[in-house]
Amino acid sequence: MPVSDRPDNEREGPETTHFGFERVPAPEKARRVAQVFHSVARRYDLMNDLMSFGVHRLWKRFTVELARVRPGHRVLDLAGGTGDLARAFARRVGRHGRVVLSDINASMLEVGRQRLTDQGILGNLDYVQANAERLPFRSDHFHVVSIGFGLRNVTHKEAALREMHRVLRPGGQALVLEFSQPNRWIAPAYDVYSFEILPRLGRWVARDEASYRYLAESIRVHPDQETLREMMCAAGFARCTYHNLTGGVVAVHRGYKV
Repeated sequence: MPVSDRPDNEREGPETTHFGFERVPAPEKARRVAQVFHSVARRYDLMNDLMSFGVHRLWKRFTVELARVRPGHRVLDLAGGTGDLARAFARRVGRHGRVVLSDINASMLEVGRQRLTDQGILGNLDYVQANAERLPFRSDHFHVVSIGFGLRNVTHKEAALREMHRVLRPGGQALVLEFSQPNRWIAPAYDVYSFEILPRLGRWVARDEASYRYLAESIRVHPDQETLREMMCAAGFARCTYHNLTGGVVAVHRGYKV
C-alpha cells in the first residue's frame, strides 16, 4: 500500500506540493527553498543557537553517537549545510576514512566549506553540490548516510529516501534527523513559539521573517514519526526505528540496508 508523505489524509497530487502551508507546482518548491537558504546562510548557525537555545548541538551529538562510525568509514551527509554533522563524522572516520558534505544550495555549501576549513577540518572531507533526489554517487558505497533538518525541504521525499538506500553499502545505515510532531503536553506552547516568536526572531536577527515562518509551516506539514518510519520501510530500509528527542520536537529515524 502506498504511503503518503503528508501528515493528514489528503494525498499529494502529481503536479503540486507543499511550500509551508502553500500549495505550489512541484518544480517551484526547489526554487523557493533555494531562496530561503540563500537568504539565511550567513546567519544560519547563529539562528540555530538562538531558536533552539543551543539544544540542536545535543540533537546532532546524539545522531553522531547513534551512527557509530569507525575509522576508515565512508559517510555521506546530505543537506549538510554549515557542516555540524560532517565535522563530527570527519573526526571519527580519521585520515583513512572519507566524509562527503553535500547540499543542493551553493550558499550553504560555501559557508560550510569556509567554516570547516577555518576549523582545520581538512584531508578527509569533500564538498559536493547535489540534489538528494538524484545523487551523483555510485551504489553500495557509503557506510552511513545522514540528513539533518533537510528532508522536509525535499520536494519528493520518497525519491530522496530511495537514493539514500541505493548509495548505502549492505549493512550500512541511514539517519534522518528532523523536526517532528511533539507530544500533546508540549504542543500548545510549541505552536505559540513557532508561529509568534520564531518569525520575529528571524526578523530581528536574520532580517528575514518570511523564511522562519516557512520553517514553522514546513515542520507542520512534514510527516509525523510513524509515517516517516513507514516511508523508510517503503524505500527499502529494514529495521526502521526512531528516537524522539525533546518530547518529540525532533526525532532521529534510522534504517539499515540489508
